[in-house]
Amino acid sequence: MPADQKTAASVPADLWSRPTGETRVVETGSAVLCLHGDRVYKRKKPVEPGLLDLRSRAARLAACRAEVELNRRLASDVYLGVADVLGDGGEVCDHAVVLRRMPAGRRLSALVRHSDRVDDQLRAVARAVAAFHERCGTSEVIGRSGDAEAVAGQWKEALGGLEPFQGKVIDADVVDEIGRLALRYLAGRGPLLAERRRAGRIRDGHGDLRAENIHCLDDGPRILNRVESDPRLRAGDVLGDVAVLVMDLERLGSPEDAERLMRWYRDFSAQAHPPSLEHFYIAYRAFTEARVTCLRYRRILAEAGAEAGPGPGAEAGERARRLADIAYRHLRRARVRLVLVGGLPGTGKSTLARRLADADDGRLLLRSDAVRAELAADGHADPDTPGSGPAIPERPAVPADLGASFIWPLSSEITARTYTVLLSRARRALERGETVIIDASWSDGRHRAAAARLARETAAEFLELRCVTSPEVAATRLTRRDSASDPAGATSAVHRAMSSWAEPWPTARVIQTTVPVAEVFHAAERCIA
Repeated sequence: MPADQKTAASVPADLWSRPTGETRVVETGSAVLCLHGDRVYKRKKPVEPGLLDLRSRAARLAACRAEVELNRRLASDVYLGVADVLGDGGEVCDHAVVLRRMPAGRRLSALVRHSDRVDDQLRAVARAVAAFHERCGTSEVIGRSGDAEAVAGQWKEALGGLEPFQGKVIDADVVDEIGRLALRYLAGRGPLLAERRRAGRIRDGHGDLRAENIHCLDDGPRILNRVESDPRLRAGDVLGDVAVLVMDLERLGSPEDAERLMRWYRDFSAQAHPPSLEHFYIAYRAFTEARVTCLRYRRILAEAGAEAGPGPGAEAGERARRLADIAYRHLRRARVRLVLVGGLPGTGKSTLARRLADADDGRLLLRSDAVRAELAADGHADPDTPGSGPAIPERPAVPADLGASFIWPLSSEITARTYTVLLSRARRALERGETVIIDASWSDGRHRAAAARLARETAAEFLELRCVTSPEVAATRLTRRDSASDPAGATSAVHRAMSSWAEPWPTARVIQTTVPVAEVFHAAERCIA
């Protein structure tokens, strides 16, 4: 045994078999713990908990060493080493991990349940986890666990594991919708996951960051019980690792603490990722925990030999349903959407589009007026790739009574280029998991059809909102805009021209903008949500 892992003293086996008044024995699924004074002695059960066969003493010794080695990276002063367990005759019969005993009242799970505010503790935990993730290693094999195909396989395995419980423990429609939302997210986010892998965010993490495994001491948190039985359970996106704790805080009834922890982790890790990816991984952790809880439910019923009633079986069933609800809610928040906000000038579409984009993180606003101005200034088809396209032609002839303000917004070629750039930028954002709101007139059905194709290709939800108002309100708004020399150029002359040739838009939801702005926003937000 390595010298830095061996403790100073061996321990007798009768600590477990004949505990005294000052000793308490606690049994888990894979270990038997002896709480004795200021120490905890943890013996592995001689079973096959996963990939490891622990029936031999040599295998249990190796597992004890691995646990100490893995967990010293997060709690070096807690995992003291490995002790020999001695039988009645003084012979070595087993081995035990030796830990410094942590105060039960300082568990994060206990603090969350019994304290009003745990901000300082959560901030310290977020900082510690972010620093730990920066030190975690990666490899080609580990990196592949974050690929879209691998993550989809994990979801399908979890969905298959819940099939026996659909309609019995968890509503079948809820499980089906969870599966649909999860796989749809993955279908269009391959570039995002590939980007995460290239950035080195797929690492050998902790694997079981639960609140009960974290002790918040005065000099900082101690994070215990890093998974050692199966390295595959530790491998994945670091967001999926911290998502275990976020999910657990929600399960404990503290969603506000969960949100704060995620925000602080994001700040300390200085990661750039869309909020949708956080929600996606939180949902996955909640769903897999629901599956484990369903298996526990079945085991309780089998042991009791009866149907669920008041007691542990009913509690397990209710917990599984709560976890499934957490997964469903986060997948709803993870949805990637392409939202067209259109209408004639003066209908309030730009005001609405800005309000919708500001209403939630992860929403990107693209404005046709801004892109058109870039094109005019750059003289190329796509300002993102200068020189890639032909120069913009001279102004076309227009009816004299429409005025100069009409020319650029309605020039067919400049308009086509504007929509090409808008949809190109939207594609990149959608593939990265961002919801995109495009503020444009959308008067031409061909442009709307191109947007619909983009939504299908990126597995994004597609929503069309058409703003309408009375001619009097539109005229008043445009008169103010005319007098202010609005740079968008969408003045009353443009409004008259566009209204004469704008194509019908029957697939759009009509948003009436003659009512107060707050009512307009809430009506549109309900459509999106």
